[in-house]
Amino acid sequence: MNLILKPIRTKKDYTNALKQIDHLWDSKPKTIEYDSLDILITLVENYEEKNYPISSPDPIETIKYKMDELGLKKVDLGKWLGGRSRASEILEKKRKLSLNMIRILNKELKIPTDILIKDYKLKSLA
Repeated sequence: MNLILKPIRTKKDYTNALKQIDHLWDSKPKTIEYDSLDILITLVENYEEKNYPISSPDPIETIKYKMDELGLKKVDLGKWLGGRSRASEILEKKRKLSLNMIRILNKELKIPTDILIKDYKLKSLA
């Protein structure tokens, strides 16, 4: 395969880069092929970030997912957020998360703050 390293600007460039990555995938470290593979992966990641952005998950859906994963109920969430009714309001999106709630959920559920703060930013801008 004739390897050409160049910026990825089009879908065709992207497809060709993916084919080259596939061809170079088993390259040995400290070789020209391996370095080329590393460069191609970086170029593809850059192209994908620009053309196929992934939005961050919804904070409330993330809380629900973590609760399900850990076998928690609203009453468990209520212990951290100030009562079961407050937990229900949060989960039903009737109440926004406060900064204190974000800190607690980050600590207790190990949810990254950048996911939880999305909801707070929307509240602050409203």
